[in-house]
Amino acid sequence: MSNDIFIVIEHLDGKFADVSFEMVGKAKELASVLGGKAVAIILGSGLPANGFASDTTLFVDDANLAEFNPAAYGKVVEALVKEKSPRLVMFGWTAAGMDLAAWLSARLGKPCVAYAKEIRFESGALIVNSQAYGGKMLAEIAPSGDLAIVAVLAGSFPVEAGQGSTMATQIASPVVLDGLKIKFIESVKPATGDMDITVQTKLVSVGRGIGGRENIELANELASALGAVLTASRPVIDARWLPTSRQVGKSGRKVKPKLYLALGISGAPEHLEGMKSAELIIAINTDKKAPIFNYAHYGATADLFEVAEAMLELL
Repeated sequence: MSNDIFIVIEHLDGKFADVSFEMVGKAKELASVLGGKAVAIILGSGLPANGFASDTTLFVDDANLAEFNPAAYGKVVEALVKEKSPRLVMFGWTAAGMDLAAWLSARLGKPCVAYAKEIRFESGALIVNSQAYGGKMLAEIAPSGDLAIVAVLAGSFPVEAGQGSTMATQIASPVVLDGLKIKFIESVKPATGDMDITVQTKLVSVGRGIGGRENIELANELASALGAVLTASRPVIDARWLPTSRQVGKSGRKVKPKLYLALGISGAPEHLEGMKSAELIIAINTDKKAPIFNYAHYGATADLFEVAEAMLELL
């Protein structure tokens, strides 16, 4: 068993995910404490596999890995873990990371901690802070054993710490990837819809606290008065009060406006992932323990309807 830390890198359309750089930076910090190395693992085909600050980067170049396939990726990661025996394996808590982290945990019989916000070692013991109950509780977990799997929430660590110029070592797949039960067929990207919210500078976003479809018009009036676009969290989209093109969050769009006004949004991790990089976040929610207040620059524990009506009157 080594003291190395594996970071499974995520990419889409040739672009590496920010959470991968975040994890590399954190892994470098942790590896220095353990006396091991931060090892970035890139699975794909024909990628420019460099640009990370890891101590080592391994690029498994195989045509069967060109597009994400949980069966293929899982087999390769499992084989590398068995061969190299790292102390910790890090995934992003993303759609792909959910597939792989849980699968690897089950295959190896090793503990897996999801929704991780902080990772550290104390006297050689791994300690992970994990969000629970939609971010309203932070659980401190100490996985037992000589290997742990941790899935990290995007935005937990600085991106810049993981950016560098380490050149990748290209290796062949450690396992044969023929005859897989799952095959990649095609990638279907979501339609842009009526509005590309990713390029907007001002957004007014509503959540479950808006109450019902009949109240959407008030929020829309406020957005118009501010010169903003109306968006929403997933519960509003699932209720079909607004089109899917207006959804902010992990399963919607990632936005970075100059202003993000959140009305009745509690701040589940999936939503925060999509908007916490906004330059100015203002949150209105009656629940003073709502996780969104941990990210808001300004906030009020007030009735969103009273605030919206008062703002409209002033505007």
